[in-house]
Amino acid sequence: MKSHHLSWLVISLSFNMGLSAVVQAEALPDKQVELNAKAKQEGQTYLTPAPLSAIPEGEFGDKVRLGYQLFVNSQQMRDAYVGNNLNCSNCHMDAGRRANAAPLWAAYFAYPAYRKKNDKVNSFEERLQGCFTYSMNGKPPGSASKELVALSAYSYWLGMSGLMLQAGVDGAVPELSDSELLKGGKRDEMPLPESIKNVMTLEQRASLPGKGYPKIAKPAQAYSPERGKKVYVAHCQSCHGDDGQGYETLGVYSLPPLWGPQSFNWGAGMHRVNTAAYFIYENMPFGKSYQLSNQDAWDVAAFINAQERPQDPRFKGDIKALKGQYHKHQGYYGSSINGHKELGSKAYPINPKRSD
Repeated sequence: MKSHHLSWLVISLSFNMGLSAVVQAEALPDKQVELNAKAKQEGQTYLTPAPLSAIPEGEFGDKVRLGYQLFVNSQQMRDAYVGNNLNCSNCHMDAGRRANAAPLWAAYFAYPAYRKKNDKVNSFEERLQGCFTYSMNGKPPGSASKELVALSAYSYWLGMSGLMLQAGVDGAVPELSDSELLKGGKRDEMPLPESIKNVMTLEQRASLPGKGYPKIAKPAQAYSPERGKKVYVAHCQSCHGDDGQGYETLGVYSLPPLWGPQSFNWGAGMHRVNTAAYFIYENMPFGKSYQLSNQDAWDVAAFINAQERPQDPRFKGDIKALKGQYHKHQGYYGSSINGHKELGSKAYPINPKRSD
């Protein structure tokens, strides 16, 4: 596997107001690199999954429906597999259906794939387990559990129904066994209608337009948490609160916490400033999109990720060692910034119970 290199940060700080940072980039290796983000192309068309009303009756359809329900209301797995107040659909918009918002239909056909994060080829099931460990700050369901089967079934059904519609293939989405569902769709032996195999290669299916979050240009000025705070107050605070903790009504979070004990942890992909900037530029503010400038998206991503959050699950007592191994990228873990002596040193617990 060819090694990848991402930018690293040279951080210059001043603390006149307790919050000031300027960041520039130079090349250093990143063992946590995940997304091979691509910029949007003019005139691109995206896969369109079948409507949810087309989910079939029967045992297979029941698995797909359960996967949808777990995806949009992940809090039903709180204290079992979820350790924060997030739902999967907070980062994968429109229940994982929306292009350029990390759609499930694109992810399913991109696995099995190698991930530097755990230095191995991951099946789709293992990729899902990673989301539970990091983004959901929890404990992953066991292999072949009903939760992983259901989430895989939902992802597969979205992707396959979209491919069939695009290729003009009539009929129901072919049903797969649980073991086949968990593997993911990037396989030579993946069962597919011949008409789809004939018009799209395995690599084309693994790189569907709209996958992940589209890459945006580097900011004109080095991104700044200080400027980002102003962007946050103007565009984000009304939904996520002045303390970034989102909004809860009768125990149900309608708007997610962005940092603190109930948000994603220091190992999640979203803690990288570049990943957060790509997501924010394309998808935020919620229901509007494309309201922020390129510079604003980078700055507010820096502000959000310059806050303390739950510990990286790979932490073994040495922040500098972990930073050197997994955090040589556009993020602030182990850095002194935003009034924090060393981000990660006062990180919140991994996989806490709701009552903690």
